[in-house]
Amino acid sequence: MRRVEFGIGEYYHIYNRGNNKQKIFIDKRDWVRFLFLILYFQSSSTTSFNNLGRPVSSFLKNMSFGISQKITEEVIRDRYAELTAFALMENHFHLIVRENKENGISRYMQRVLNSYTKYFNTKYGHSGHLFQGPFKSVHIKNNEQLLHLSAYIHRNPTEIKEWKDKEDKYFWSSYQDYLGNNRWNGLLENKIIVEQFPRQFEYKNFVKTSGTKIKLDDKSLFD
Repeated sequence: MRRVEFGIGEYYHIYNRGNNKQKIFIDKRDWVRFLFLILYFQSSSTTSFNNLGRPVSSFLKNMSFGISQKITEEVIRDRYAELTAFALMENHFHLIVRENKENGISRYMQRVLNSYTKYFNTKYGHSGHLFQGPFKSVHIKNNEQLLHLSAYIHRNPTEIKEWKDKEDKYFWSSYQDYLGNNRWNGLLENKIIVEQFPRQFEYKNFVKTSGTKIKLDDKSLFD
């Protein structure tokens, strides 16, 4: 049984890693697939997507999922969970998610992880669990914790040698969406944090100087 009970209007740190620390992203199509899922599966409106390979292929070719504005607006309007920040790493991920409707985060993550696991196992001839058990969740209790957690998440790419001190340019996180144009518009709802920093460089300075020792439910998760 999950220890954290989700409350409507509350924010949560959602995270998990590959089973036995295995990679969960192997080629670029995998990264794009998971990105599409966390953006568009915030709402049940996405039940109309019968071929997820199509928007992924579109993105790889054109840097756009090719989803109509009408469908995107339906997702934003009807979503039961709201994505605020993310960082995708080779063998784990971090999200900040707001509960919009009862059981919203549980429904959201179940759809995302089940869909991605089925895709990954089929593609690579695997079976069984891709992730290390159920996703982990931590309730974000106040604004200070929310701000510091966003910094922790956006600093994650510093673990990768070639991205050290360049994490603001890492494509697979929402950091650059906090410093410039939001690439995902309303699909990434980051105003609650961005609007607290009138000038973009202020948030960048905050991330650099913020303490990033965020307590996780499972302290061994990223050992």
